[in-house]
Amino acid sequence: MMLRQVFTVCLTTVLGIHAISIPQFEQFAIDSGLAVTGLNGIALVNSASKFGQSCNPSNVKVRREWRTLSKSQRREFIAAVKCLASSLSILAPGQAAGAKSLFDDFVFVHMNQTMFIHNTGNFLTWHRYFIHVYEQKLQACGYRGTLPYWDWGFDAESPRDSPVFDGSDTSLGSDGEFVPHPGLEILFPGATEPIVLAPGTGGGCVFAGPFANFTIRLGPISQPDPTADNSRCLKRDMNADSIKRFASFRNTTDLIVQSQTIQSFQTTMEGDPRFVPGSLGVHGGGHFAIGGDPGSDPFISPGDPAFYLHHSQIDRVYWIWQMLDFENRQGVFGTNFMLDLIPSANTTVDDIIDLSPLAGPIKIKELMNTVSGSPLCYVYL
Repeated sequence: MMLRQVFTVCLTTVLGIHAISIPQFEQFAIDSGLAVTGLNGIALVNSASKFGQSCNPSNVKVRREWRTLSKSQRREFIAAVKCLASSLSILAPGQAAGAKSLFDDFVFVHMNQTMFIHNTGNFLTWHRYFIHVYEQKLQACGYRGTLPYWDWGFDAESPRDSPVFDGSDTSLGSDGEFVPHPGLEILFPGATEPIVLAPGTGGGCVFAGPFANFTIRLGPISQPDPTADNSRCLKRDMNADSIKRFASFRNTTDLIVQSQTIQSFQTTMEGDPRFVPGSLGVHGGGHFAIGGDPGSDPFISPGDPAFYLHHSQIDRVYWIWQMLDFENRQGVFGTNFMLDLIPSANTTVDDIIDLSPLAGPIKIKELMNTVSGSPLCYVYL
């Protein structure tokens, strides 16, 4: 169904209603994902009144969950990712010797700004812009679709069997080869106790699917020169425990429904130890569900192609939350350095996000509305 038809159906259904109240969901609806789907539907209806001059129901792009794409659409997406990985780097000579491709350039930009884009006031909009630019580069490689998202809740029981990770030719590759290992201990700066996850089901190199021979070059940050060429295999360590505890349908629903302020929403989403100790949030829960190298490294995690589907879901959750009370959800919370470990100024919506050389600078306030048309024009379905 074309999006304008979807909007017509949705708007006809709610004709005469100025605002849609959030329903009280039954336990089954929450645990099955129906509640999140319902919230997505409300957000879609509400977004119809937020279009800018250059974005409308006729040209707005629609981002969809990976498993709803046809096999041919998935293969086209995979081919575009491989195109980025075979396109030459556009970094300045000497900037990062390990960045050989345009795909690597995204890793470098994220690595270089990590301390200024996590647990900071620009976390949500920085990553919104980052994946938007990535989507544009995929389309420049011939991809005709939009950036898909991975809804973690569908795969809480066994992420390695997800259509995203099942190792088929329409997946983003498999789990890693199983390597016996203990559970992962994660200690955030400022936290007093680590978060301990049960052992994952992989740990070694991705062994099947389109990215079985994918090369990671940059990092880890502990290297004497993390920008040098440190070529190695892509590793994953799929972890159901991480989803069940931190990125389930219930976690996502509660985050959207119970967060009344941007402070509550973002700190809960990120598992900020100053506000929600002992939690990874859905952000960390999704990252550590993938795990491995570079997936569990906050600096270089974009080196795993699955990063972008995870962060598309993060952006989807943010989009839903915003569209449930749009006028009151245009602000930011936080400072300009991670957890304010180095005291810094409060972030404002007039602050600049700069992804050079991937994309030019833009103000945070220009990224608040995904259907403003300048520069964003997309919704989630």
